[in-house]
Amino acid sequence: MAFESMNTLPKCDANYTALSPTTFLKRAAAFYAERTSVIYECTRFTWGQTYDRCCRLASSLVSLNVVKHDVVSVLAPNVPAMYEMHFGVPMAGAVLNTINTRLNAKTIASILRHSGAKVFFVDYQYVPLARDVLRILTTDTADKSMPLVIVIDDIDSPTGIRLGELEYEQLIKKGNPGFVSVPVDDEWDPVALNYTSGTTSEPKGVVYSHRGAYLSTMSLVLGWEMGSEPVYLWTLPMFHCNGWTFTWGVAARGGTNVCLRNTTAYDIYRNIHRHKVTHMCCAPIIFNFLLEAKSHERCEISTPVQILTGGAPPPAPLLKKIEPLGFKVTHAYGLTEATGPALVCEWQAKWNMLPGDDQAKLKARQGISILTLADVDVKNKDTMESVPHDGKTMGEIVLRGSSVMKGYFKDPKATEKAFQNGWFWTGDVGIVHPDGYMEIKDRLKDVIISGGENISSVEVENILHGHPKVLEAAVVAMPHPRWGESPCAFVALRSNAEGAATESEIIAYCRKNLPHFMVPKKVEFLPQLPRNPMGKVLKNVLRDQAKTFVLSESQQTAVDLYRNDQQILALSRL
Repeated sequence: MAFESMNTLPKCDANYTALSPTTFLKRAAAFYAERTSVIYECTRFTWGQTYDRCCRLASSLVSLNVVKHDVVSVLAPNVPAMYEMHFGVPMAGAVLNTINTRLNAKTIASILRHSGAKVFFVDYQYVPLARDVLRILTTDTADKSMPLVIVIDDIDSPTGIRLGELEYEQLIKKGNPGFVSVPVDDEWDPVALNYTSGTTSEPKGVVYSHRGAYLSTMSLVLGWEMGSEPVYLWTLPMFHCNGWTFTWGVAARGGTNVCLRNTTAYDIYRNIHRHKVTHMCCAPIIFNFLLEAKSHERCEISTPVQILTGGAPPPAPLLKKIEPLGFKVTHAYGLTEATGPALVCEWQAKWNMLPGDDQAKLKARQGISILTLADVDVKNKDTMESVPHDGKTMGEIVLRGSSVMKGYFKDPKATEKAFQNGWFWTGDVGIVHPDGYMEIKDRLKDVIISGGENISSVEVENILHGHPKVLEAAVVAMPHPRWGESPCAFVALRSNAEGAATESEIIAYCRKNLPHFMVPKKVEFLPQLPRNPMGKVLKNVLRDQAKTFVLSESQQTAVDLYRNDQQILALSRL
């Protein structure tokens, strides 16, 4: 009877509202109206002004016949308009599609075509690229439907560059500041459409719900312990998983967004110093920018800057080098399908007593699940068994929870493949340490199998990054006549290194720090590693190159002798 009585209590407007990240802006405007919301060079806005501008944007979009669930695409760097889109577009009931600015015209045209974008905002800097995109759409699209193009001129230093008649600031001026947001009837409604990097296939459209975006934002704000009034520097592209949801998260904390058009070492240091930045997110490659900066590009960092890093596993030696500059690093792991970070390496106070090397190794782990996830595990896909928490046994990382995507847009087969047995399968290989913290060992396709031994390319890369002359390294499989595969290292050297490193020097260093079967059998030096538009190393390109390499007779003999010695040693223990 008690349950029946409680179960009949009604859901109503007073006790239930759909979760949506857009509500963070309305709250910020109500309680932090005079607090600075956005800084971009000489331009500044308060939260009251940002709310006004977002209302005007939403109003103008509706006046342009944008209706609920229409897709609005934007090709822009981290400028104020890009930030405002994260609120103004969903306030109009539409779905935001932020496009990677590093993509080529053909890929962008494919995204616009697949998404059915009704409006296409283009920053003035990308107008030449957008012209090529529109030319492809005009040629290829059978129905000749084209999105409405609106140029975003530089708000700080207008250029007058146009592509058609409409310009962003004109829409803002004409919009209604009293516009009432289109209600979110169902929190499962889509809020954003983000396309994967598509390194080996066509990009897939990942759909986020209002609920998922809201809960992911809350989880990351809590997991990173982001306090009130943070000053957040936009070194992470907002097009990357909606800035890992911090586009909405900074509003939730009433903070200040410091926008960056160009992510250079000079601009990063300058803005940190000028605006007393407290937080920033970035991929590990940004660490190299900061470490390699010339003296005239640097500024003193008076208070520690919290960095949340992810996108690729940061080597422990790199983490150890970056923190003395004034940065405190937290490592996260995620992917587009998980609405950005899914695991965060939460720091434990007892670790502060450990030596620096041990702390760096702990920080390099991917950590534990954010609060939004109901569960995370590492499983053997064949048996569905969880791997033991021994820090050695590898399996595939799987996720389950509200921050996982709705699915792939217009691709039910890919969605079904990603969601199996009640889990989202990430395609990443990991281990679980005895304390429950997880660590990625590789992508499934990047594991090197040599004579039956599984070799983690990430583990070898971590060692290579410890060499004082190595700036960045990537390890892939190369053919071996006896063992099937063996590790091959591609290395870029530091510009300020004293003397060039040799292949024998790198291999000798690895032999001192790795089991011999994991040591790269060949080292190829490159000016820089090839990367995709998301900044991730193109290992498929390196694998193709490694397939053309042939081990010398002396290299083969050295490997075979070691393997034979190991087999004899193993037999002697039986």
